[in-house]
Amino acid sequence: MLCHYYAHHFGVDVRSLRLPGIISYSTPPGGGTTDFAVEIFAAALQHGTYTCFVRPETRLPMMYVPDAIRAILDLMAAEPNSIKIRSSYNITAVSFSAAELVTEIQKHLPHFNCHYAPDFRQAIADSWPAVIDDSRARADWGWRHQYGLSAIVVDMLEKLSQRIEVTSQKPAVRS
Repeated sequence: MLCHYYAHHFGVDVRSLRLPGIISYSTPPGGGTTDFAVEIFAAALQHGTYTCFVRPETRLPMMYVPDAIRAILDLMAAEPNSIKIRSSYNITAVSFSAAELVTEIQKHLPHFNCHYAPDFRQAIADSWPAVIDDSRARADWGWRHQYGLSAIVVDMLEKLSQRIEVTSQKPAVRS
């Protein structure tokens, strides 16, 4: 609300984004509610199995880090008259369930197996929206994500397999 106030009372060009869960191969997960969508990749490559801390049907909005960076740059480059919201734009890319992520990984690592053992983060995930409406960002300054679920999985598996030691008994990543 402070951003909105300064924009409307003093003409400050305020721009802000509210991001969903961010998926990255370069930053290790820190134990957050959306971190299953990051932890799962290293576990799949290194161990062939993962124990997920949310239920299989848990659906959360996510975004791959290249899309997040591009969204920030695009918002900053947008013409001032196209910015209609002076508090914060919601943006997102994809919403998927833990089971849908597992299925997509299994297309490349068919022997990968996931078990589910929901912990305290399940209650947090249950309190969040399954989908974020980012139609205002799309309409006002042309936001469009580039990475869908399958593109995220392909890139994460490729980049992580270059960074971590992949268990030799597991099949190679197929693209």
